[in-house]
Amino acid sequence: MPSRSPLCSVNDFVVRFANVNGSGSASANELFARAVLRMGVPVSSRNIFPSNIQGLPTWYEVRVCEDGYLGARGGYDLMVAMNPQTWDKDVAGIEPGGYLFYDNTKPLPASKFREDVVILGVPLTAVCNREYTDPRQRQLFKNIIYLGALSALLDIDPTVIEALFLEQFKGKEKLIGANKHALAVGRDWVLANMQARPGMTRPCGLQIKRSDKVGNRIYIEGNQAAALGAIYGGATVCAWYPLTPSSSLADAFTSYCAKLRHDKDGGKAKYAIIQGEDEIASIGIVVGAGWNGARAFTATSGPGISLMQEFCGLAYFAEIPAVIFDVQRAGPSTGMPTRTQQSDVLNAAYASHGDTKHVVLFPQDPGETFEFAAQSFDLAERLQTPIFVLMDLEIGMNQHLTEPLVWDDRRKYDRGKIMTAADLDAGKDFGRYLDVDGDGIPFRTLPGTHPTRGSYFTRGTSRDRYARYTEEGDAYADNVQRLLRKLETAKNLVPRPLRRNADKPTKCGVIYYGSTTPAMDEAIDMLQERGNRLDMLRIRAFPFHQDVLDFIAEHEIVFLVEQNRDAQLRSLIVNECRIDPMRIIPILHYDGTPITARFIARAIGEHLDARKVAPLRVVS
Repeated sequence: MPSRSPLCSVNDFVVRFANVNGSGSASANELFARAVLRMGVPVSSRNIFPSNIQGLPTWYEVRVCEDGYLGARGGYDLMVAMNPQTWDKDVAGIEPGGYLFYDNTKPLPASKFREDVVILGVPLTAVCNREYTDPRQRQLFKNIIYLGALSALLDIDPTVIEALFLEQFKGKEKLIGANKHALAVGRDWVLANMQARPGMTRPCGLQIKRSDKVGNRIYIEGNQAAALGAIYGGATVCAWYPLTPSSSLADAFTSYCAKLRHDKDGGKAKYAIIQGEDEIASIGIVVGAGWNGARAFTATSGPGISLMQEFCGLAYFAEIPAVIFDVQRAGPSTGMPTRTQQSDVLNAAYASHGDTKHVVLFPQDPGETFEFAAQSFDLAERLQTPIFVLMDLEIGMNQHLTEPLVWDDRRKYDRGKIMTAADLDAGKDFGRYLDVDGDGIPFRTLPGTHPTRGSYFTRGTSRDRYARYTEEGDAYADNVQRLLRKLETAKNLVPRPLRRNADKPTKCGVIYYGSTTPAMDEAIDMLQERGNRLDMLRIRAFPFHQDVLDFIAEHEIVFLVEQNRDAQLRSLIVNECRIDPMRIIPILHYDGTPITARFIARAIGEHLDARKVAPLRVVS
């Protein structure tokens, strides 16, 4: 008997799978998450995997939450412990009263267990050895057998999982039957051998009941959503070099182009996808395509951004549209290639040497990633500059529940200020770097616009308003000052910050961005239960809208939550908005795992509690 009452919860708990990379467990774990979704219960899943091919520990976490919290909570209620290497750490993380599911074919000493945890042992290896003779089959079907056992323990309808088999192995009847058999083996063993716990009707107090809380939402990875956004945003050129965790974005774009970018009559491809010899070549191809009038992008991560710096500066200074999807990971150097961080904020905002400032977008989930991806190509052409879309591994490589991706077919692409042949024939004055209306954005011509007019020399060196080479200081200063005016224009074109006020007036506020959002949404409710109320501002782009300065000015205490060591967004705000750094309290998480609601609530709560401590009374 555990030393405390077992946890009992319906449609609200966290399951964590501990496996070995390369064991084939990822498919079974994803089936578990999808089965819960098919029963109408919202889930969010996170795959935490090593950068090698096989042999090292991997974890897969499924947050089941009918109330709709989709961020990482912190802690887990059921541990599926399939990896002896990480046993002690895995067992230590179980919530008191939680459950430990493991293979009890071989007995373990009592010291390997906790007295406050319920033990759910199933002889998986023994069952597999009885059912299969082939070693590979034993390994692969062991995963499906534990899926069957979990379906019985958690009351998941097995027909839902069987329907997923039909979809996954369509046209492969032999595999469908074999997986159904393995599922039934695990389920039948639990039903025949595990009894209800005292005071309970079942062996496990965690349960899935059918619900209707998923609605019409879809389950999609951020990299897939970004690729679709690029398709709908009009991108026809992708140049990239493989780099975790961004590679699947280019792969998805390739797949979608094969379906959506072919001429219906002749079948001719209307796109170009080029794997460059490195990241430098990739961004060079994108800049060249943008100069020619194509909508072009690259997908990369922090190390790629480091290598692309010079071309980013060229595109900024020569004013060439380009889109860079940066799926951030942990650095510096190789860092942790398969771990998530918000680590490229400053690198993207100031990419290149000299006085350079780039437009950066911060989507919160796949739904917003789709929207921002499409919008980024309009912004790139409107502003004639590189646009960085800063995702991260948490968004890009994990599946998230999000609203259906919506596109209005009436939407027209914003090509920005393009001078046509008719304009040139009409005698309009064309200066490639001439600001005619004060917004910092000049007119451009596309190659081949006119046989004799509108041509100019594109260079990375200094020039005057008519693209004529010069190193005169006044001309250079005029040009870079105009680029600042363009950045001011961008403030009202990029996605505006979203503010949410507490239910009562408060002097405390919190700023956050990107993939931190789902955990922040839950943390704010945790804080409110403790009597701590905060107004919230989610930043969605740089350059910063006036709303950011106003929010900081209106609050005595402002926290900034982000996932990096050096408080990079805080530094950007302090630098760009001339804010006293003491006005903003950093809440930082940077171990490579997704930030959790409990971490945020605890860190902010401790700061607020410290401010409530009354000073010692002076006794004379």
